[in-house]
Amino acid sequence: MAEMREFRDTVVGWAAGGPEGPAGELAGRLEVRTAVLVEGLSDLAAVEALATRHGRDLSAEGVCVVPMGGAMSVGRYAELLGPPGLGLRLAGLCDEREQGYCDRALERAGAPRRGFFVCVSDLEDELIRALGVARVEEVVEAEGDLPAWQTFGRQPAHRGRPAAHRLRRFLGTKKGRKIRYGRLLAEALDSAQVPAPLHDLLASL
Repeated sequence: MAEMREFRDTVVGWAAGGPEGPAGELAGRLEVRTAVLVEGLSDLAAVEALATRHGRDLSAEGVCVVPMGGAMSVGRYAELLGPPGLGLRLAGLCDEREQGYCDRALERAGAPRRGFFVCVSDLEDELIRALGVARVEEVVEAEGDLPAWQTFGRQPAHRGRPAAHRLRRFLGTKKGRKIRYGRLLAEALDSAQVPAPLHDLLASL
């Protein structure tokens, strides 16, 4: 696990313009076969938590989930990790609004489109809709964040908006909260509730 994190960190630094470093050597030694490209750290937390919940050890399977720091970086990561670079199989998640950009980036890199699955708005939206507002509020209360959520909901800018929309906005209002709830909401899912993009991604790995 620690070595896979080292590989991930090396790749993120490489994509940001740093040297390739030991990325290729680590990929070979760890027998990395698939890179799962996700937008950010909250998506990483959700994917890994759900995999663990279903008895999967992605690192042992040669799968590395890589947060790109934004959907517009998919071309760079596909170039480094896909056929033009390390030659890994690519998979991942993208939001509906970025699907066209993602498809074109994969095509330029010579990477197959299969293995990438589309969230309607984003992964948080998928998790909230799958669990339902009441269940998400239970998770929020268990974490001690219910007063903050209730205060947020009373703000004039958010009054009248659907509760699911307000919850999604709430998760992004404090540093680290979105990442924490990415893991917590994924762990709260029953097997029958797993959103289609997450279910299909894990089934494809």
